[in-house]
Amino acid sequence: MVEVLFDNRQDFMEITDENMDSIVNAVETTIETEQAVGDFEVSVSFVTNEEIRQLNKAYRNVDSETDVLSFPMDDDEDIEGFIMLGDVIISTEKVIEQAQEFGHSLEREMIYLTVHSMLHLLGYDHMEDEEKEEMRKMEKEVMKKLQLFK
Repeated sequence: MVEVLFDNRQDFMEITDENMDSIVNAVETTIETEQAVGDFEVSVSFVTNEEIRQLNKAYRNVDSETDVLSFPMDDDEDIEGFIMLGDVIISTEKVIEQAQEFGHSLEREMIYLTVHSMLHLLGYDHMEDEEKEEMRKMEKEVMKKLQLFK
């Protein structure tokens, strides 16, 4: 079982029930593809470019906007039977900008960022070429399962 908690702190993009259902599906599909076992909890927050820039500066010492940030729970904390995977922070301004830039729907861009961030929460990274290759392969696999891979 997966529980996804949502927090909408922006007004650039309407977050619909369908958007949230698609995100829950993406979270579940990513966990299933990784073959992680257990009951998990993830929080997903929608923010402005300014808020994500501030978070990026505070936690990564990078003073610029980004599309998504992942904050994994390092201790696999178990609360009421749920393993807390961590937090996904998505800039809806970047979702809009990148969807236009790449010719994707807003939904597809939001789901890709969710999958990317979920893989970070599950321990993937892309700092080294080998890690990046492995992470991209998993992203493609999950996006294919979600029928969103071009």
